Amino acid sequence: MAEPLRTLVVMRHAKAEPAAATDFERPLSARGHDDAVDAGSWLRDHEIVPDRALVSAALRTRETWQHLSDGAGWDLAPELDEGLYAADVDTALDLVRLLPDDVTTAVVVGHNPTMASLAQLLDDGEGDDDATAEMTIGTFPTTAAAVLTFAGPWADLGQGTASLAAYHVGRAG
Repeated sequence: MAEPLRTLVVMRHAKAEPAAATDFERPLSARGHDDAVDAGSWLRDHEIVPDRALVSAALRTRETWQHLSDGAGWDLAPELDEGLYAADVDTALDLVRLLPDDVTTAVVVGHNPTMASLAQLLDDGEGDDDATAEMTIGTFPTTAAAVLTFAGPWADLGQGTASLAAYHVGRAG
């Protein structure tokens, strides 16, 4: 029996305020709220509905998830992970690899440079040409979302094993 096609959305948090008592406590800016809703609407329009969400426990990523899920119309509680706040690409990948096989679509919301590196690491370069060009040229700005697909168990996800199906940077009009 063939493995189901799995979808992973790798996303950087939305625009945050420049300062707070600590970096971990920085909230989203007004623009960040709107951009996250825009990204959620885009994911909804692309019929992406996650079974699981891994979200850094930092305030700006929690708020990004809230507005993203509002824009998408999702009613899914995220798994908040303090480790994602300071995770390097290997740690973030390990967290995704631990997802149970009954999960077919997952969203991970974290920080740069890790999210950009994770999306680029996984991309096999054979996905949507426009999305690949846009992600390669860009710097994975705030509210960037890379939609990657692959066949196989989450545990086998690794370098060059997923195809970039779509890429979007949430920007409210």
